[in-house]
Amino acid sequence: MMTLNRALLIGGVAISGLTSTASFAEKWHMPTPYGDGNLPTQIAYTFAQEIKENTKGELDITVHSGGSLVKHTEIPRSVKTGQVQMGEVFLGILGNENPVYKHDNIPFLATSFEDAKKLWEAAKPAVSKQLDKDGMMLLYAVAWPAQSLYSKDPVNSLADLKGQKMRAYSPSTSRLADLMGTTPTTIQVPDIPQAFSTGIIQAMITSPSTGVDSQAWDYVNNYTDVKAWIPKNIIVVNKRAFRRLDKATQQVILDAAKHAEAAGWTKVAARAAKDKATLIENGMVVSEPSPQLLKELQAIGKTMTEEWKAEAPKEVGEILTRYQN
Repeated sequence: MMTLNRALLIGGVAISGLTSTASFAEKWHMPTPYGDGNLPTQIAYTFAQEIKENTKGELDITVHSGGSLVKHTEIPRSVKTGQVQMGEVFLGILGNENPVYKHDNIPFLATSFEDAKKLWEAAKPAVSKQLDKDGMMLLYAVAWPAQSLYSKDPVNSLADLKGQKMRAYSPSTSRLADLMGTTPTTIQVPDIPQAFSTGIIQAMITSPSTGVDSQAWDYVNNYTDVKAWIPKNIIVVNKRAFRRLDKATQQVILDAAKHAEAAGWTKVAARAAKDKATLIENGMVVSEPSPQLLKELQAIGKTMTEEWKAEAPKEVGEILTRYQN
């Protein structure tokens, strides 16, 4: 597995005329933007370990969590250019590159895990095609719990948020903030606590997992469980790096990716319940949305769906047709 002709070293000097076929350990790097407490990162560690075990250590992937090696927004480019062999990225941040990447950031298009999985199957061909054009290959996806509203004060209607600064983390969430009558402010996960404490933002829509990871109870009091959408992280590999591996190693990676995606869909609902309970344990008020707030947000969801379709009628139309049939 993964053999290569390498020059023999004799007395520290390379003798280029003599070669030997030798087995060697390949070292790969996999940056991920989220901390070790998050489900996608935990699955990434398991994914890397399975590959190491099933290649008998010949492919050793180091997971660099929490944006420690590459900042989140730079991960796609780093994989594309081969600076790292693979990486994990929140799918929605790619929305400006192609509309197909926005499918899981559209409010109220898919709000249950069953529907989110169906939407992913509908969008996956288009996502894979676009990644391939950019020199990357899709390996697997991990869903987040549904995104809900964090605020300092109770929110019964959008009027309660008017004029506030809302955290944004993708093109779609920026548009959502605009339509909610708030000011979008781009803040990545590690910077959330400081952004709230310094008044850069006053509210955000994100998962209970991100709330736990950033200890939301230190800076907000309310979690309104609007379940607006269920986004995903995707794990991609540099296409050339993958193709340089032998077929057996490629299959090990593909098998591990299949196991990782299955684990994500299996575990995400339990993680959502656990993290929501943790918010309550730490004093946050967790409540269901008022009928008025839900109606207002659903109307925004319809607007954003229509805007999304208008961006790429053919590609988006095909995704929606597959999803709705």
